[in-house]
This record gives sequence, structure tokens and C-alpha cells, in this order.
Amino acid sequence: MNRSLYAQRLTLNAIYPWLVAFLAMSILLVTNGLTTTGITAFDESLLREFGWSRGQLKLRDLITLGTAGLLAPFAGALIDRFGVRRLILAGSLLFAGLYYGYGLIESNIHMYFIHAGFGLVLVCAGLNVSVILVSQWFVKYRGRAIGIALVGSSLGGVIFPPIVLALIDSGGWRGGFQMLAAAALLLFAAAYIIVRRPEERGLKPLGAEDTQSATSKTTNNANDVRYRDALRTRSFWALAFVAMTTFYSILAMASHLFLHLRDIGFDPKTAGSGLSILFGLGLTSKFFFGFISDLINPKKVFIANVTVMLIGILTLATFNRDLIWIGIVVTGFGWGGLYTMIQLQAVNNFGVTDAGKILGTITMLDSIGGGLGIWLTGILFDRYGSYHIPFYVLSLLLSLALMASFFVRKEVGRISHRR
Repeated sequence: MNRSLYAQRLTLNAIYPWLVAFLAMSILLVTNGLTTTGITAFDESLLREFGWSRGQLKLRDLITLGTAGLLAPFAGALIDRFGVRRLILAGSLLFAGLYYGYGLIESNIHMYFIHAGFGLVLVCAGLNVSVILVSQWFVKYRGRAIGIALVGSSLGGVIFPPIVLALIDSGGWRGGFQMLAAAALLLFAAAYIIVRRPEERGLKPLGAEDTQSATSKTTNNANDVRYRDALRTRSFWALAFVAMTTFYSILAMASHLFLHLRDIGFDPKTAGSGLSILFGLGLTSKFFFGFISDLINPKKVFIANVTVMLIGILTLATFNRDLIWIGIVVTGFGWGGLYTMIQLQAVNNFGVTDAGKILGTITMLDSIGGGLGIWLTGILFDRYGSYHIPFYVLSLLLSLALMASFFVRKEVGRISHRR
């Protein structure tokens, strides 16, 4: 290889992994952003159109996340069988069809069927696939890369609410759903061009010194904890509990925030900006704490994020109108970093050999927790006529999550050395 081609190869090897990280961000921007965050801007229109209770409306989110959770343990097997590229392509096409069909619904049953489909989309082109995709391309700077990817889920909450409200104003909520189906088609095109494994591009993961180290660190390492062994550790269940309770809390809050702000007198534009602030801070903190985790002990960052999120929820639970924006800011900042750290703790603490299965099980639990949070918060509102009781529940759950976070530790090498 001549010197010019070698220089080009080095440049491509340095740039391509980051391109993959930004594509993973785009995947979560579309799939998470339009199923669990940005979609809430449609809520007021749907309630007005069909006259549903909030519990009836929010049951859709339990169906989405429950379906994703039940299918998540199979994500590792699907990745092994089909690879992340095929899953992303299939998921994006399915998502385009479902979102277009959302604009045609005539009953809550129609909506529930579509949200069950969203659950499958999140398995094919959601969190686990995105984290595995990024992990394949990074040995060094993995925390930063995962942080960039996970920005996408928060970025959807920033970008889509004002777009949704503008589309509703111009063409109604049905047209808004159908117009947004185009985002999934753009995602399909980008994934078709970019998504490949490093060896398929003739490249190496960023930070891998040679082919052997790249293989061992990104695919299979003798010191990694196997799935069966991970299930026997206290660390795994502590991490799963933190994931489940914090997902319950943030998704309950995010899904009801627009309606809550409308209830206390804010206009639709201001209520929509509440979502943008929440996820905007989450966006910033995902990358920030991903970067910090490469510099200091990730476990300390993990515990700090749980603490910050708890402080934010406690602030909101005061129901002081003057403090509501502070509570939104603090909660979003804490959650964004925590979202990154949960994924990073799973990969760093157990290794990448069975990362798909381990993340799949954690995702199953946190998805069910998140779905229950959204739905039960709606049920509690219908029962008590306010969000006071739901926010007290969130405060309790996050207090328990903080205690559990101290039991999460690194297991890579510990189990294999005891054998």
C-alpha cells in the first residue's frame, strides 16, 4: 500500500467510527423521539378528538414499552442471527408504515395495535441495537461515543414537539403523523449507506491497536461475564432495579409534562417548550457525562446522576409554580447522564461478549417499568384529579434507586478468576 492510500485509510479509520456514532444518534432521534417523547405533543389533540381519559390514552405507552420489553431478551439472538444492519433497515421501514397509519386511526384499539408495532420497532432499531452498533466501532472513547448516540433520544424531545405543534396547526394531527413518516424513510436511506461492521469496511474499531485486540475487546473476551453468570450477581440486579425505577420516573414525567403544564395554565407553546427544556438538558448531559466517564470513575458519575435526578423530582413534587422550571432543568440534566451511564455500566461491568443479552434483559425490565410509569400516572391522575400522588411515587422510587446504585460494581474478570 502506497503512502497516500495508507494516509487515506488512517483518516477513514479515525472518522468512520464517529460517523457511526452520529448515525446511532439519528436512529434514536427518530425511533425513541417519535414513540415516547415527541409524540406527547399530539396528546391534547387526541384527547379532544376522541374524548378518552388520560389512562386510556397512556395505556398506548405501556403497550409500546411492554412489547419492547418482552421482546428485548431476544434482541441479542436477533443481532447474532441477522446483524444490526438488517434490523435497523427492517425497523425503519416498519416504523414509516406505522406512523403513516397513525393518521388513519378511528379508535383507541387502532392506536393500541400501532403502539404494539412500535414495540417491535424499538427492538429492531432502538436502544440495544444502537449501543451494540457503537460498541463494535469503539474500544477507546466508548463512553463518549455511547453518549453521542444516546443524545438522540433526548434530541427527539427537543426537536419534535414544536414540529408536531406546527404540523397540527397547518394540517391537523392526522396529517402531522403522516408527514413525520418521512423521517423513518430518511433513516432507512442513511442506515443502508453507512451501517457496516468494521471488518466489512476493512477498518478497525477506534483505539484498537491490532486486529487481535480489536476482536477480543469488541466481540469476545475470556474475562467477560457470560449472561448466565451475570444473572447471579447482585450488581446486575441492582443495575436493573436502577434502570427500571428511573425509567418509570422519567417516562412518567415526560409523557405527562405537556398535559401537566397545560393544566396549570401554560399555553401550548410554553408547555411544548417544557419538553424541549427537559430533553435539551438531557441531550447536553448525555454527551457531557459520557465524556466525563472517560476521565473519572464511571460509577461515581453514575451515582451522581441518580442523585441529581432525585433532587429534580423532589423539586417538582413541591408543586411550587416558581420552582417548576428549575425542577425540569435539574431532572433533565440528571436523567440524560444517567441514561448514558446505565448502558455504559452494563458494557463496562460485564463486557461485550453477551452484551446483547444483558442489555436486552435490562431493557425488558426498564421498558416495562417505563410503560407502567406512563400508564399508572394517568390512572392516578384520573383517580385523584391531580399529579400530586404520582410525583410522590416518583420521589420514593428514585430514593430507592439511589440506594441500589451503590451496589453496582465491575464484574469483568471477577467471575472468571474465581473459576
